[in-house]
Amino acid sequence: MRILLLNLYFPPDSSATAKMIESVVDALSLAHGVTVLCGRPSYDPTERRPWRPYQTEIAGRARIIRVGSTAFPRFEMKKRVLNYLSYVALAIPRGLLVPCDAIVAMTDPPFQGIVGAVVAMLKRKPYVYNIRDMYPDMAVGGSLVRPGRLATMWEKLHRWALRRATRVIVLGEDMRARIIGKGVEPARVLIVRDGTEILPPNTPLPAPDSEVVRAIRGSFSFVLVHAGNLGFYGAWNSLVSAARLLANDGVGLVFVGDGAQRSEIEAAAAGSGNIRFLEFFPASKIPSVLAAADAHVITVKRGLEGVVVPSKMYGILAAGKPIVAVAPKETDAVSLGIRRGFAVAADPDRAAEVVSAVRGLVSDPHKLKTMGQAARAAAPDYDRVKELQKFVEIIDHLAVE
Repeated sequence: MRILLLNLYFPPDSSATAKMIESVVDALSLAHGVTVLCGRPSYDPTERRPWRPYQTEIAGRARIIRVGSTAFPRFEMKKRVLNYLSYVALAIPRGLLVPCDAIVAMTDPPFQGIVGAVVAMLKRKPYVYNIRDMYPDMAVGGSLVRPGRLATMWEKLHRWALRRATRVIVLGEDMRARIIGKGVEPARVLIVRDGTEILPPNTPLPAPDSEVVRAIRGSFSFVLVHAGNLGFYGAWNSLVSAARLLANDGVGLVFVGDGAQRSEIEAAAAGSGNIRFLEFFPASKIPSVLAAADAHVITVKRGLEGVVVPSKMYGILAAGKPIVAVAPKETDAVSLGIRRGFAVAADPDRAAEVVSAVRGLVSDPHKLKTMGQAARAAAPDYDRVKELQKFVEIIDHLAVE
């Protein structure tokens, strides 16, 4: 089949969706002809592109068409909206001219699912909508967009796009439940997780970088690590409040990363000697970051369950580390973690529950070890290669429907 894949970001953009779309394209292009319709690099790109209305590149077996969208840095939100709008204005007419048998859209920009549905409708082609982040739910839940006419219209258009989709691919059970709740036929909503790289059986993990471990652990006797984006989705107040109460237990909370909420979290943590903030480490050091923690934190604030699906969970499992899930019980991090024994959970609105969950691990090394073993045992079920194959099979089935 000839696949047209729509997403604003594609390498050399370094966003999570850019990296994921590259993996999807590599997998699909083994059996199908793939054209990616993306924008000029703007998300912390490793290199830039000069402006042209349209330019074509070859990446592996795929053809990449870049439209001449603006390329303002992602931290300038108003200008970033111009990136979105200029991309859509150029991508829709160009997409109508690309010969294809099916259309796949992801969620950059945030209304890309609607754009994909429009292009698919005009071309009268099957449409696969891969939801990475759910909008407008995320924008409203994160107070980026106020409830009102704009949010209502956006939601109506999004539900229309969901109804237009031949298949809707989501990241987990919690997101699937959220989509079905919007009236989408359950049989059309399929799960493909991001997964992680799984080493062959009995392969020893590489020794962690001692400098990275020292930078994270410091003098704490028990270290909780939150590694990743510090966005609006987390229950940060509960987490910081809990860490303050755990100071006398020798527990350190270390944030590794950056994001829109970092300054607010730092302000809330001011004066706490057991809460520290570190910048992102290079990608090659991620295994060492994972190894440095006694347990890793995954947090989703109430109201965003199924809207945000933290895919870092799978790397944590492969590292054999327990998870402290500060999230609603409906999230996969909690439901899978409790069922399979690799996580303890705490209500995201109750700091006392976070304190209790962490103290339970600090006081019980055997439980901590058992949870780590459960994590390692669960990891192969989320092999990235197998998950990508599920994506390919969904596309393959379009040809016979």
